[in-house]
Amino acid sequence: MTWTIERTPGRPVHRTDAGQLALPVQLSRNGEHATDAELVLSLVDAEHLHAALCRALDGQPVPPSAPDCRDAVEAAHALSVRVADANRRSRRRL
Repeated sequence: MTWTIERTPGRPVHRTDAGQLALPVQLSRNGEHATDAELVLSLVDAEHLHAALCRALDGQPVPPSAPDCRDAVEAAHALSVRVADANRRSRRRL
């Protein structure tokens, strides 16, 4: 038996009433749709997932169909690395 999980087409990520983020997914078993579900993430978990995805995509060419936020994310990542380095240096001085 093989299970797959994919994003549900046409259903965007949204905030729940509790302020968390919900990613709609569809589960299939042996190639046949089994059910729809949502991966619900706290804002902290969503940020960690976002950072992990950015690191995994780092250095890969941006596909033409990708949203244009990749360029901004890459610039933000470079800035956050510099800020983290500065913070580490400051902590060492304390």
